[in-house]
Amino acid sequence: MSKSEAYALTIRPLARADEAAWRPLWTAYLAFYKTRLPEAVYASTFARLTSGEAREFHGLIAEQDGKAIGLAHYLFHRSCWKIENICYLQDLFTVPEARGQGVARALIGAVYAAADAEGSPGVWWLTAEDNYPARTLYDKVAVKSPFIRYMRPL
Repeated sequence: MSKSEAYALTIRPLARADEAAWRPLWTAYLAFYKTRLPEAVYASTFARLTSGEAREFHGLIAEQDGKAIGLAHYLFHRSCWKIENICYLQDLFTVPEARGQGVARALIGAVYAAADAEGSPGVWWLTAEDNYPARTLYDKVAVKSPFIRYMRPL
């Protein structure tokens, strides 16, 4: 029995019927990064995640015994360095009480599987430099990039 089976973990695509379960996860994720967003962004983000359009964001939800405990949002995009689209894992979150049980690893694995199914040669993401618990996992499932991110000042 895998760790996922031991915890009755299910990873599946986010559906329109999941909005009530998704919102608290998304809110907690944003709070982790000390961010609050207006309702219009919530509505737009959820609509994009569940649109089913090929060039739009995709969402995954992790459930344990029927309770939503994690999410992942990802997008396929073009690259000047590849012919195929590459996959950007924008958001990944697991509720604190489910951490250390393989949920984030399973969500990343599901994004990797989606990328493979799409013929995408790469998956990449960003995290906060001081997000040490997440980075411990990321160091096991990915290779750290040597790049530094710059942003336009507001």
